[in-house]
Amino acid sequence: MPSPVILVVDDEEGIRESLTGIFEDEGYAVLASGSGEEAMKVIKEQSPDLILLDVWLTGMDGIETLKLMKEVKPNIPVIIISGHGNIELAVKATRMGAYDFLEKPLSLERVVLTAQRAIERYSLEVENKSLREDLTRKWRIIGSSPKMVHLLEQVEMAAKSNSRVLILGESGSGKELIAHILHEKSTRAKKPFIEMNCAAIPQELIESELLGHEKGSFTGAFERKNGKFELADEGTLFLDEVGDMSLSTQAKVLRVLETQEFQRVGGNRNIKVDVRIITATNKDLFEEVKKGNFREDLLFRLNVIPIVIPSLREKREDIPALVEYFLEYFALEYRQKPKKMTPEALKKLEGYDWPGNIRELRNMIERLVIMTPAQVITPKNIILGESTRSDYFSLTTLKESREAFEKEFITRKLEENNWNISRTAETLDIERSNLHRKIKAYDIKTP
Repeated sequence: MPSPVILVVDDEEGIRESLTGIFEDEGYAVLASGSGEEAMKVIKEQSPDLILLDVWLTGMDGIETLKLMKEVKPNIPVIIISGHGNIELAVKATRMGAYDFLEKPLSLERVVLTAQRAIERYSLEVENKSLREDLTRKWRIIGSSPKMVHLLEQVEMAAKSNSRVLILGESGSGKELIAHILHEKSTRAKKPFIEMNCAAIPQELIESELLGHEKGSFTGAFERKNGKFELADEGTLFLDEVGDMSLSTQAKVLRVLETQEFQRVGGNRNIKVDVRIITATNKDLFEEVKKGNFREDLLFRLNVIPIVIPSLREKREDIPALVEYFLEYFALEYRQKPKKMTPEALKKLEGYDWPGNIRELRNMIERLVIMTPAQVITPKNIILGESTRSDYFSLTTLKESREAFEKEFITRKLEENNWNISRTAETLDIERSNLHRKIKAYDIKTP
């Protein structure tokens, strides 16, 4: 890892040499300039991690230099060096964005400590900026088809409000992505985004997950726990697979939505929260209402702004852009040179129906990036749909065929249920423990 670079700007050669020696002894790389004009050239070419700037310079003074520095490199910390008669200027400089000021004669210990703290803070800001950029890259809608343009318009309008949003779409179509973008573009963006998959949590624990519980409220409650509603206060709570929520839990959620108040499990104190609710499901909730599986009054409260995500087969023209994005994304993640895809290979992807939607496409591109030895991906590298199924008639015994079919059947059901063990076991009408045993026995690789 390269040493941090410090730029010392002072028209006194003795101070430049003294500070250069001090910082080089501490392991820093040091640049030195005798004027503001020269310093401006240096920061445009070198971009140091810290600048020590004398207030009183020949020619362009320190205040004017600081102003230009903040225009060119606003995030680089600047420590002002001032003499006894320049304290007012130093104070003015800190108001203009200087990190701190040091008074001459300089204290060796204070110079090193102040510089160290300024560089640490700068490094943290750079890291946070990088993380925010990564987050922006992760939660980004790819595609310019008419359906995607319409979806983006809906998201932009919905994000500005505090209204509840119900996101509808097939499994793997990007409902979680839309929920994150709605939060990031809202006035609550700097507040918590808390998510919960309603289908992934056993029904006997879901109330505790949502509302929290007091210590000793049930067996295993060894300490108090804040629930998702409380954790999301002033922010956004995203309830994924809300259609899988039990009727008893639905009643609890409905009450919180009506009052914005709740009590922890085992508690007797009302807790008031301000939470925006975003929900998502791949089920037809109106049909679920008819079947008696979902409360109509809850549906009306959740379905203030419905957003329907098109399936991938409905926007095939976006597949090239998605492929290019995922090729770059996984090349970066696995530190490889980005692979290319031939037009024939891309055409093969565009002709497929993608029952698993974008998630299926993403998984395929990740697999191709890892498993394709060449830099160019051709149609022969791509296995789709029916061609991925086992040829049962090539197997010798009934036992082999039965096991091959069972493995493939379980794998497909796991994919359809987003690899949720509980929901898949319910779909297959078997015990979770039995499903776990079969996954292990057939060596089914879960994400």
